[in-house]
Amino acid sequence: MELQEEIKRVKADAPRLAATTEQQRNQALEAMKKALLENQDKIFQANAEDMQQAEKDGVAAPIIKRLKFDEGKMRDVTAGISDLVGLADPLFRTQLKRELDAGLVLERVSCPIGVIGVIFEARPDALVQISALCIKSGNCIVLKGGSEAMKTNKVLFQILLEAVKATGLPAHCMMQLEARSEINALLDCHESVDLLIPRGSNAFVQYIMDHTRIPVMGHADGICHIYVDKDADLEKAIPIIFDAKTQYVSACNTVETLLVHEARVKELMPALKKALDEKAVEIRGTEEIQSLISCEPATEEDNQKEYLDYILSVKTVKDVEEAIAHINHYGSHHTDCIVTENAETANRFMGLVDSAGVYQNCSTRFADGYRYGFGAEVGISTGKLHARGPVGLEGLVSYKYKLIGQGHIVGDYASGTKQFHFKELM
Repeated sequence: MELQEEIKRVKADAPRLAATTEQQRNQALEAMKKALLENQDKIFQANAEDMQQAEKDGVAAPIIKRLKFDEGKMRDVTAGISDLVGLADPLFRTQLKRELDAGLVLERVSCPIGVIGVIFEARPDALVQISALCIKSGNCIVLKGGSEAMKTNKVLFQILLEAVKATGLPAHCMMQLEARSEINALLDCHESVDLLIPRGSNAFVQYIMDHTRIPVMGHADGICHIYVDKDADLEKAIPIIFDAKTQYVSACNTVETLLVHEARVKELMPALKKALDEKAVEIRGTEEIQSLISCEPATEEDNQKEYLDYILSVKTVKDVEEAIAHINHYGSHHTDCIVTENAETANRFMGLVDSAGVYQNCSTRFADGYRYGFGAEVGISTGKLHARGPVGLEGLVSYKYKLIGQGHIVGDYASGTKQFHFKELM
């Protein structure tokens, strides 16, 4: 009950944060960046302790890679904050202005969602990105990070909270949960939390959806595909596949399944295997793939597997239609790519593949809020309501209708004394 009371205080501060100016919120972001740089030794020490504990506990290598917060990650998150400062304010934008009748004007104006709860994986850089996005968009935030990053997250949160409070933002605009048991209490706070964004396994996200009345936005698995078409330029295809699989293997936008047109498979696979061998990528192939290169046999389970590891399943398809059908059946509606020089085929693929991101001739790793110019992202949504794909500033705002009249009453319109004329003012 005490935890829920704390979350109610966050809710009470939401309107105060929503009423701040762009200048105030940008000052808070600048303070966050400065505090991170001034305290980086303290942050790195906490992260080293988390890393040591994770290795001692036998945590999987992809998770340990996400857990690491070093000078490179610090550069990335502080650059991301600077980018956010430079982005236009998503709040108080007039999206619609309409005169319903003389002296009766309707406006639709963007506003924050309110209180956002984010439950995320053991990635300390995600805590910084999420916090900065919520401050810029005027949303209060309740954070719960992965337990493997507990020490790093605690240090980061205290540094960020003190920085924003020092600039005059509401004292309860940020809150951190530490114990896993607190997640269930958060799920019960439907009167105080306006939106939940869970990031993690399919089973975890489904659990969140099944155990709360709070609206949930996000995605579970990231089963991304690349289809190499008969009209593909293989000099483009191999670097694209290599990057999508190996650039950051534990990300949700990493390619997991490769589909190859049967007319190009003999030409592609030997050269692709040579490239992937540099990173010791294990290829799991169908019988036709096995007849061309040395690889492990693929199973039905591989069609629907998010490896988050140096593993790639490969199969042939007879045409783009079969590729589309495979992706829509087995994919997670995250990000899928076609490699082709045929514009008509590309348009068909991008029109019929039912995913948040559909690409031509580029790596699936571009599916990221920072790379889209959103500043950063709180997560990626594979749903179709409110926000889809990388969720940046635009996905963290809602809107309200403002109607200004001069004593107007509905009775006059119901009786026919007055009539609407609906004149657009913008």
